[in-house]
Amino acid sequence: MAAELSTSINIKEPCWDQGTFVGRAKHFFTVTDPRNILLSNEQLEKARQIILDYKKGVVTPGLTEDELWRAKYVFDSAFHPDTGEKMLLIGRMSAQVPMNMTITGCMMTFYRTTPAVLFWQWINQSFNAIVNYTNRSGDAPITVNQLGTAYVSATTGAVATALGLNALAKHVSPLIGRFVPFAAVAAANCINIPLMRQRELKHGIPVTDENDNRLGESSKAAQQAITQVVVSRILMASPGMAIPPFLMNSLEKKAFLKRFPWMSAPIQVGLVGFCLVFATPLCCALFPQKSSMALSRLEPELQEKIRVCHPGVETVYFNKGL
Repeated sequence: MAAELSTSINIKEPCWDQGTFVGRAKHFFTVTDPRNILLSNEQLEKARQIILDYKKGVVTPGLTEDELWRAKYVFDSAFHPDTGEKMLLIGRMSAQVPMNMTITGCMMTFYRTTPAVLFWQWINQSFNAIVNYTNRSGDAPITVNQLGTAYVSATTGAVATALGLNALAKHVSPLIGRFVPFAAVAAANCINIPLMRQRELKHGIPVTDENDNRLGESSKAAQQAITQVVVSRILMASPGMAIPPFLMNSLEKKAFLKRFPWMSAPIQVGLVGFCLVFATPLCCALFPQKSSMALSRLEPELQEKIRVCHPGVETVYFNKGL
């Protein structure tokens, strides 16, 4: 009879060393695996139960270590790390590649007319709003009014940016015009993410010590977390929006696309998808998911509270979100 699995495996942390870029990349290649969105509710609930039981010291009979880690990654891909709630399907990181390759490919194919720019930028910002809300940091609820205000503001800003850049691009070469969607997406990320996570900036996000003991909420930590996410998102979009324009500019001069112009969108979507398969996990891995900050950089009142209640703590940790 096989020995029962030990209950001492630390599943609060990923399987790979998160102190290195390679370890984080391996972690996110698993979390962002598009195959995770095909898992049924039964499979997700089974993984959730395995993880919750294991955290309580209860081992599912016959469970192996490989099965435990697989359950953890299924759990991490579908359930919010702070609230524990099941995340919206299209907001999960495993949906990033199929959703973004479709939306980005279409944005870069249909960018010449105002109606097309309006439609695809609206679709993109609506999707981004869902992703930003789903992957927010912290466990405090956001009201419908806050959510609506942030969504309308972010979408309006993104569409205005895209239309403005599109008007300027009409006076430059067609190749430069192909980069307008990328510039609009980069600018929109700087608007959308802080607006969708404005509650964190106002009220702070939970900070803990190295043993996950909650120490308080910090707006300074929220600022660092959101900055890191904005940088990651812009870089995540870069390969898929910077490489295909050169290739498509060349391909559209060839006989094949002149004969079959309808193939332009599928080819563009495929190129973007190929780039995103690698860019998504690698850019998520740029910064540790469990970010840290020196105690001296927090708000003075929170510093004082921590020094009184938790002497010896010099570094705090927080979930930066995705």
